[in-house]
Amino acid sequence: MAKKIFGNSCNMAPWLGIAAIVVLIDQITKIAIERLFFYGESHTVTSFFNLVLVYNKGAAFSFLATGGGWQRYFFTVMGIAAALFIVWLLHRHAGQRLFSWALALILGGAVGNVIDRLIYGHVIDFLDFHVGGWHWPAFNIADSAICIGAILFIYDELRRVGK
Repeated sequence: MAKKIFGNSCNMAPWLGIAAIVVLIDQITKIAIERLFFYGESHTVTSFFNLVLVYNKGAAFSFLATGGGWQRYFFTVMGIAAALFIVWLLHRHAGQRLFSWALALILGGAVGNVIDRLIYGHVIDFLDFHVGGWHWPAFNIADSAICIGAILFIYDELRRVGK
């Protein structure tokens, strides 16, 4: 019966492991920043990079951050739904290496940010890149994994279409 439900779930193990490693690194770095910094505190690392503790109640680039609180639940549900869909995709396509790498990174990032929303009510961001007076919005390891996963996904699709 389990074989019918889960099929080749053992093929998913490496991809779920990668996602778990992303979640672990993401959460450890966020805990460290929370313990070492006060909210809004910034430390210069290089001429173009700071560590800073900020909270994001919205989505990417603080989209809907001033939504009044409902967005916490909306983005949590969206993150959980995305994670479940990604697990299903991994189950169906575990043999496609690049595609599965992309999905595993996106899954780990989504779960990392969902954990923040469930525990804190916001996402903890701390990586602050800047050039001159312009700052990229602060982000975290989960966001980085999602972006790298999206790039790999696009590359895989372009490669597939090119064949």
